This record gives sequence, structure tokens and C-alpha cells, in this order.
Amino acid sequence: MGVFFKMRIGQLHQYFLESKGVSTDTRDLKENSMFFALKGKQFNGNEYAHEALNKGASYAIIDERKFHTSTKTILVDDVLQTLQQLANFHRGQLKCPVIGITGSNGKTTTKELINEVLSKQFKVCCTKGNLNNHIGVPLTILSADLETEILIVEMGANHQGEIKILSELADVNFGIITNIGKAHLEGFGSFQGVISAKKELYDFIEQKRGTIFINKNDKLLISISRHLICIEYDDEVYNNESAFAAVQFNGLNIQSKLIGNYNCSNINAACAIGHYFGVEILDIKQAIEEYAPSNNRSQFILTDQNNSLILDAYNANPSSMMESITSFYTIVKDKKLIILGDMLELGEESKLEHQKICDWMVKNSSDAILVGAEFEKCIHPFKQFKDVDECAQWLTQESIKNTLILLKGSRTIRLEKLRPLL
Repeated sequence: MGVFFKMRIGQLHQYFLESKGVSTDTRDLKENSMFFALKGKQFNGNEYAHEALNKGASYAIIDERKFHTSTKTILVDDVLQTLQQLANFHRGQLKCPVIGITGSNGKTTTKELINEVLSKQFKVCCTKGNLNNHIGVPLTILSADLETEILIVEMGANHQGEIKILSELADVNFGIITNIGKAHLEGFGSFQGVISAKKELYDFIEQKRGTIFINKNDKLLISISRHLICIEYDDEVYNNESAFAAVQFNGLNIQSKLIGNYNCSNINAACAIGHYFGVEILDIKQAIEEYAPSNNRSQFILTDQNNSLILDAYNANPSSMMESITSFYTIVKDKKLIILGDMLELGEESKLEHQKICDWMVKNSSDAILVGAEFEKCIHPFKQFKDVDECAQWLTQESIKNTLILLKGSRTIRLEKLRPLL
């Protein structure tokens, strides 16, 4: 029989240090890694423990006794809880600053920018993609080796208490909230609920007597950060005639490849954090200017139909959508088209928030196409499609050329499918 988990977490950590890291998916499992048999609504990782060992896993961590059939299976009460405990123990072995980052909009972009800047001088480990939940944060911590000089941990949430748990898990001593907007209202219950949830990061930092980085022009963030040690940064636009965000930091002009003036705050945050940790200003400039967005976030694409496409279809909420369309409206171009997809997880506020977007576009004489069931409930004069496939079918019969186009919507709407047709 295998090893029954009566060992201390320190013993499991020793096994971890001797391994090639952790894996939760047999499809991309590395030889000599530790397999954690997590469960989900549609899968039971315990059922893949034998496969993981056959593929070269050093150990398989399971929580169902019937799969406990090998000297390399470790039976625990709860695999997820054990993964989190191991990550927290490992965090205790890291002798480096840990920066926690959350926010309603821009946290992933800001995280990537901070990583690019700090990597100019330090060995940095940061959250991959948007692995920012109760599973992703432990995996991020465990991906940092003992030589890591700075760890950046992105934290997402859609319910109260989650940021608190993730902050404790990562034991952050630096923090940044990019902003607080109307996101995940369904889970938080109200905008006040969103504020309370995001503030959990500040509360933990205050308890740790750590330091936060804060947009000095964000009145809401300033109001909930009293008594905290703060390093302030700006959100001012250096040159708003371009579609690309640009800032001036310490007298140096920095031109990014990020679309939209709303990204200036994200850029300034990365600059301020780099400066605080002693990165040379020219290295900061180079890092920002070389960073190219991906994964459907603020991407600028020239299409075969001679259109300029702003693809920002990874996520959407009322705050980020209004920022996107107002910024888009300032760009000088003869022909412009806005294509919006539904904003999801807004609960009872959904119809009101979608109608506000429609009303703004009517007021500003926008040319727009709307996609999704939530926009269908609104009163507006724009072209409306129930889903992206119906919109795509219409676009195959249209000829849109020489146009600046904004694609903005929640990820589930899949507006990126329209890209080949534009």
C-alpha cells in the first residue's frame, strides 16, 4: 500500500524540493513532478493518479482510499487543502518580497508590465496567464524556486473572503489594487460588496505593516487606504492623440504598445514599482516599450480588409467597457465601428448596466453592433445579434473596409471569432 499522509507538511515539502514541481493535469505532466489529484464538477483527479505515475510522476497526492494502491500514492484528507498548505509552507521558505495584485480591471496587464520591468534586474516569478484563484495562486507560489528574488501573485475573486484567503496563502507584504469597478456583481451582491472584497488585500497588508502602491488620483482607493504605507503613482496621459497609451515618468517619455488611455494607470504602476525596487529608469522604459499584449487583451491588429482592429475581448464589465468605448471615441479616424458583446455576472444590475452602455453610444452617435442576450433586452437602434455565430454569418455578406473597429466583450461571448471576417 501507499504512504498514508500522517507526515508533517515539511516532509511533503522535502519531496516537493526533490521533484520537478507540481502538476494537476496528466496531459502536460513533467517527469518526476508531483501530481495533485484535484476534483472539479466534471472530473475526479483521483482517477488519473495511476496514469500520472505511469507517465513518470514522483508521487500522486490523492484523497480517495480506493486509488491508494502504490508506494508512490500519498493519501490525504483533501488534495486541494494539501496543495494550499504546501504552497503556504513553501512561501515561508522564500526570502523575497511578494507583491499581491488585484482589481476589477487591468490586473493581468499590470502584472505582466510589472514582471517585465522587475525582470530587468531581478529573478522574478509571477502568475502565468490568469491563474489567479484558489488553485492558481498555490501553483504560482510553488513555481517559485528558492532563488526567486521577487514573487508577483495575481489574485482574482467573485465572492467575499476570497482575496483574504489568497493574501494569507501568499503572505503578501506588498500590494496593489488597480481599481475597483462593477465586476462580478452577481457574486458580490452590490458595488459596496466589490469594494469590501478588494479591500481585503489592503486589510492584510495593513496587518503585515507592508506597503501598497496606489493611484493617487483614485479617490475611492485613497479613501480606503488610510493608515497604510503608500507609494503613489499617477494615471495621467502623456499624449492622447495616439491610439497607444503613453506616459511620462521621471521626465522620460514612454510609448507603449497597449491600446487605450486607460492603460496609462497600469503603465505608471509598473514604472513606480520598478523605481521603488531600484530598476534603472532606462530599463523601465525599455521593458514597457518592448511589451506586446496578447491573449485578446488590448491588441492592435491590421487586417486583410485594411481595417484597424482593437481586440479587447478577454473580459468585460461596466467599468472596463465604458473605459474602452470612451477611449476609442477619442481616436481620430474617419470610419469607426464598435462591436460589443454581453457583460456577464452582473446579476440584477445586468439590464441597467447594459442599457447605460447603449444610451452612451446613442448620445455620442456611435456606429455599433451588439452581440448577446443581455444587449437584446435593451432599447437601442443598433444592429443586434443573439450570439457571435449569428453575427459572423451577417459579416460574411458585408464588406467592412478602411475602418477602425473595437471588439469588446466578456470572454464567454467569444468575439475573437469575428477577427477573420473583419
